[in-house]
Amino acid sequence: MNVGGNHQPPQKTASTPLSRQSPLALNSPATKARSQEKARPFGCCGGFNDCVTMQSTVSNAARLPHQPQHLRILEQQVADLEKEVQKQKELRTMYRKRLERTQDYLRYCLQVAQENGILRHIIYNKGDAQQSVLSSHTPNNNPSPQILTPQHQHSHLASLIEQAKINGWYIDPPEIELEEKIGQGSTADIYRGTWRGLDVAVKCISPDFFSSNANGVTFFSQELETLCKQRHGNVLQLMGACIDPPHHAWVVTELLSMTLKDWLHGPGNRRRERVVPLPPFKDRVTRSLEIAQAMQYLHQQKPKLIHRDLKPSNIFMDNANHVRVADFGHARFLDEEEMALTGETGTYVYMAPEVIQCEPYNEKCDVYSFGIILNELLTGKYPYIDTDYGPTKIAMEVVEGKLRPVLPEKNDAQLEDLIKLTFLCWDGDPSIRPSFAIITCSLKKILNRIL
Repeated sequence: MNVGGNHQPPQKTASTPLSRQSPLALNSPATKARSQEKARPFGCCGGFNDCVTMQSTVSNAARLPHQPQHLRILEQQVADLEKEVQKQKELRTMYRKRLERTQDYLRYCLQVAQENGILRHIIYNKGDAQQSVLSSHTPNNNPSPQILTPQHQHSHLASLIEQAKINGWYIDPPEIELEEKIGQGSTADIYRGTWRGLDVAVKCISPDFFSSNANGVTFFSQELETLCKQRHGNVLQLMGACIDPPHHAWVVTELLSMTLKDWLHGPGNRRRERVVPLPPFKDRVTRSLEIAQAMQYLHQQKPKLIHRDLKPSNIFMDNANHVRVADFGHARFLDEEEMALTGETGTYVYMAPEVIQCEPYNEKCDVYSFGIILNELLTGKYPYIDTDYGPTKIAMEVVEGKLRPVLPEKNDAQLEDLIKLTFLCWDGDPSIRPSFAIITCSLKKILNRIL
């Protein structure tokens, strides 16, 4: 019976055992053809197998294009994991070094206390202090101090409200007409608004900031107290404030929609390529002088005011491209010879080494930040944009003195003095950094030569 239609089975032919065939006969075309003919099933099964083989080949071919994409996804996941592991290693190294420095600093404090007799005084008075603590728990002792109420805790805020009303910068919330959001930060949103017919910027601090931060009211009061005292053309002008936290903690200032960052780099995130033309050299030096003048004004107050978060995104510009130093949320007043101890205040890229290390620091931390900004104005590039380092790695390398932003090329005689000034400003030793009075004087001379 012919199952395969017209297909005829092959005729029987005399064959020579393989063991008796010569190598030439085994490799002959006729022998290979007969072997292939025997290996291939015939009939309907043969056609079916051909189809299965063809289908498998097509299926494999269809899957091939997807394999590289799947591999790329896996490779990206592996790369992300490697970056995360490296980041954790850097953090661990940084924290270990910080712990070592803290231990060294505590040993130094202990040595100073011992040399000046303070340690002996503490030891001798320890018994008296313990006795005093024990006696305070006897039934006949005086009543314990009264626990402070929220009214007592916010007494400073109440006096600030009274001061604002007397000086005419207290604003009732209904007086403000909020419009579109023009900015957003980690603790506040900034809106365009109208107050008594005037266009203003309204910084609305989030209620969550006060609920999650026990010192939120203090920070808010400090920013207002700082701003209301400033009278300088290059410092952001306070118009007024709504002082009713947590829902109406609003700081009302003049409306300035462009920052130094936007002016120099254009809107958006950090990128290596430029998206806007680089402003003229003379204008960039002029902006640096205006920043220095504002900071000289702040540092020469009594007590002096240190900004602690000086960076291009915290420096605004008006319609004539004149700067306004702004955002005094991290600012602090310091008496003469006083040192601050709050570490890691600011932004890593612009943060001074002593602040990163949680060491005592003074107003020279602002000078370091200015040095980074000055170089950014000269080069037109973001700091450390040519490296693949993250913020933590940058901080570690800065502390070790191994890393600073890339300087401009010395192809212009005008740049030499500016580069020298930049070197002085970001020196690892705060005592070598010049004051803003010296910086302002130097920049004026350089600018006069340019003009």
